[in-house]
Formats: sequence, C-alpha cells, structure tokens
Amino acid sequence: MAKKIQAIRGMNDLLPSQSHRWQYLEHTVARLLARYGYQEIRMPIVESTALFKRSIGEVTDIVEKEMYTFEDRNGDSLTLRPEGTAGCVRAAEEHGLLFNQQQRLWYHGPMFRHERPQKGRYRQFHQIGVETFGLNGPDIDAELLLITARLWQELGLLEHLTLELNTLGSAEARAAYKAALTTYLQGHFDALDEDSQRRLSSNPLRILDSKVASTQALLEDAPAFDDYLDAASRTHFEQLCRKLDAAGVAYRLNPRLVRGLDYYSKTVFEWTTTALGAQGTVCAGGRYDGLVEQLGGKATPAVGFAMGIERLVLLLETLELFPAALEQRVDVYLTALGEAAEAQALLLAERLRSELPQLRLLTHCGGGSFKQQMKRADRSGATFALLLGEDEIEQGSVTVKPLRDGQEQHTCALGDLGQFLARHLQSTGAQLR
Repeated sequence: MAKKIQAIRGMNDLLPSQSHRWQYLEHTVARLLARYGYQEIRMPIVESTALFKRSIGEVTDIVEKEMYTFEDRNGDSLTLRPEGTAGCVRAAEEHGLLFNQQQRLWYHGPMFRHERPQKGRYRQFHQIGVETFGLNGPDIDAELLLITARLWQELGLLEHLTLELNTLGSAEARAAYKAALTTYLQGHFDALDEDSQRRLSSNPLRILDSKVASTQALLEDAPAFDDYLDAASRTHFEQLCRKLDAAGVAYRLNPRLVRGLDYYSKTVFEWTTTALGAQGTVCAGGRYDGLVEQLGGKATPAVGFAMGIERLVLLLETLELFPAALEQRVDVYLTALGEAAEAQALLLAERLRSELPQLRLLTHCGGGSFKQQMKRADRSGATFALLLGEDEIEQGSVTVKPLRDGQEQHTCALGDLGQFLARHLQSTGAQLR
C-alpha cells in the first residue's frame, strides 16, 4: 500500500465542522467594513521577493528566517507573502489607485511564515487586513480603532480585549532614538539575553518587546522615546487620544510597543487578550507614511491593521461566544420513499429554494429505508423532516415531522408548504439567513 501523504507541518486543513465559524467571523467583518465604506481588494499570494525585502527590511526575522522563498523556472526570486500590507501597496500603486486619491481598502486570505507551529500560530495563517491611503490626520487613525472596537462589541469580545497604543514619531525621530538606545544597550551587552544581543545589530527597537525579565529590568533605565519625539508626531498622537477619549474607547499607553516591521511610523497599536496565553495579540497595526515612496511611488500617507483569523476563532471558541444557531447546518431535511417520490422530492426541493432563498434544505440522496433516512435527518440538525412517499404524492401533500421540540407530525398541502416553513421556522427560532 502506498504511503499516505499528509498536510505539511503548520499548514492545516479547515474541516466542515469548523468552517461555519470562520464564515461567521469573515461575514461579520465584511458587513461591518461595507458599512464604513471600505472596498475589498484581492492580491496574489506570491510576490517578488524584492517587495518584502524593501518593505519589511532585510535584517528582520521575517526576511532572514521566516519567508518561503524560491526561484521559478525563469530564475526569478519569488516569495509566498508573509504579510499583506506590502502587496496591497504594490497593487494599489501599480493600478493607479494612490496618487492624489483617498482609498479605504480591505483584503483577507492566507499568509506564510516558517515559524515553529503552536496553537494559534501556524506556518500558513489567515489574516483580514485593512489599509487606507491618502489620509494624513489622526481622524483616520481613530476611525480604524473605532472599527475594531465596534467589531469586538458585535462579536462579544470588547470586555476581553485591551487596546495598547504608542507613537513611533517621524522616521528621523525614530532613527535618533534607535541610535541612543543602541548606544545604551551596547554598554550593557553582556546583560542582554541571547535573542536581544542578536537584535541589537539588526533591529534594536524590537528589544523593547522582549519578554525576558532581566532584559525588561535593564530597559527601565534606557533612554525614553518621548525625549526624541518630534512635535508634529506628538500633536498627531495627542489628537488621536482625545478622539478616542471622546468616543469612549479605552486604551493603555505602552511606550515599549514598537511593532516588528521597519515601515511603521507615528501611531502603532495592538489589541491584546489574556485568554490565549502567550499568543495574546489578535489585531495590530499603525501608520506607515513612508512605505509607498519606499516602494517607488509618490509620498502617500497610509495607516492600516491586520487581524489573525485563527486567533480570533480560537478566542471566540475559548470564551464560548459563537452563536448557538451556527451549529445548525440545515433547517429542513427532505426524505423520499420510492422511485416516484425521489423524483418528486428533487422538484419540490428546487421549488422551496426558489420560494425561500434563505432556507437551508438538505435533500436525502442514495435511497435507504425510512428508518435510515430519519436517522440521517436527525443527525443533520434540521428543525423539520419532510416525508414524501406514495400516499403523499397521491394526496398532493407532504408530512412534516418536527425533530427538536417533541410536537406531533402533521400533513401539509404542497402548495402551502413554503408559507408553513417560513412561519414555523421563525416561530421556533431557526435562522433563515
């Protein structure tokens, strides 16, 4: 027997028992973004490697260690996208969406990083990203945070998440602070943990994010970024905080929040939770005003965020916040006994789907006894089973059997069935969606 081929480590199948939960989350986000006037954009999952080296930074862990990079048959270096912002900027610039324009865009799909797989963090993971272009002020920063706060509220998550907020200032301010921080840490090199020692020469700001207690203690006496912050960025951040205060969005200032990508400036933020252990960040983003120009376009202000679908699904599952109705796969299960009934059942099902477009109806196929068909009807989770046999065909009727509330079955004329189902499914709380 040939050896079975299994999925690649860290790249997981999404089974029917879980896909409805992903759909619920994705549809909730899509509807919310449409209400704010955001438009969907879809980019390829493979891009030129140079795109990520120029945007993320060649000395970041993502580029140095985590990207899935390969040469195609033409000898070009290609990479499976490790994040969505760079590809969105490339697409928007390539198709003329940026110069002298304002754009509010969103996308979703798989990203790829070669990391050690763990719960909520996989090598193929999925994100929903939101990017805005051509908007300079703190009002758009505030809008993005209001969108996320409203999403958490609609999902029932708001009380379980904390908004952490910081500003990285202008590129010049960030460079000046990076130099001061590097000088300070070089004087305490031996006291740093191994990972921070490596980052000191490549990405020293990430040391501020270290989870090692001894390194965090060392950082207590490090230079404060606030001393290097430029006036324009300070004003931008203060105005953002005032807007959040006015809107009633709670936040915590975190001067050590830097984000891991080189292109961030000014506002950065994370929504975090304590319910998932070490993998506590479920949504993060910030401003990247210099990225469009860095990738060859004209200087364009930009700000956005991304949220991890796996982590959000895991959080909703952990807190048991998925609606119970999601578990019901169908509303009605249609059974048929005999060849004539089977032929009529298909026609009846199509008629009902035309009359009730939101009806979830599963038609039994494959024959079998009445007992077997009723077992399948019960396992389907349907509210009603429809029984169609020779007697029903002769009488122009169908037998309706409630499966969940213990009521008696009864007969309904075929012509009245659509109205009956619409009325009774609503009364039993079933979702015609």
